[in-house]
Amino acid sequence: MIELKNVAFTYQEKIVFQELSLKVEKGQKVGIVGESGCGKSTLLRLIAGLYRPAEGGVTVDGENDPEKISQKVSIVLQTPMLLPLTIRENITMGHAFSEEWIRQVCAASNLTKWIETLPNGIDTYLGDRADELSGGQAQRIAIARAMCKNAQVLLLDEPTSALDGENAAAVLEALDHFGEDKTVLHVTHRPEHLVGYDRILRMEGGKLLEANASCAWRAVSL
Repeated sequence: MIELKNVAFTYQEKIVFQELSLKVEKGQKVGIVGESGCGKSTLLRLIAGLYRPAEGGVTVDGENDPEKISQKVSIVLQTPMLLPLTIRENITMGHAFSEEWIRQVCAASNLTKWIETLPNGIDTYLGDRADELSGGQAQRIAIARAMCKNAQVLLLDEPTSALDGENAAAVLEALDHFGEDKTVLHVTHRPEHLVGYDRILRMEGGKLLEANASCAWRAVSL
């Protein structure tokens, strides 16, 4: 489902990766941990087609064109980007979804109670005030957007970092349920969020290490 072969990426003249390779099978749940700034989020953006590698290749479900890859993945970024549109439009991004499906993803993202307090509900216009939302509200809209797209690859970059304990627990449970039949890559600083995952990787020094049954780390190779 996902394959990186000898990927190199440089940001502002700093080498982030060199000869990075990874293969994730369809339906696998993979957690990625590591220190801040080690390249975990960059890795997700490469897989999502948001960045292009300087060298090597990224393939998702048989596609290596970043524009086509972006159609095959749902991604939740640590810092969500909202547009000056309504809440509904920020969730659906111009695509047609049934009211029942939109209702389900709003409930799963713990948005429903807040939306019900707004004068126009889900059709409330955020406008230029989107940046005035709390971090938790913005993140829950971004999570609802990823769920609504319902792609077969789900990329999560610290999806609950802006949520309080109650919201975080509810949203994590919903994401686990939502991702049951999907390929999932989940970047987090909290390994306890990765219980039950098929593989745990650690990003270190521009390389990926994988924990074996003895909890020792070894380099990832194809």
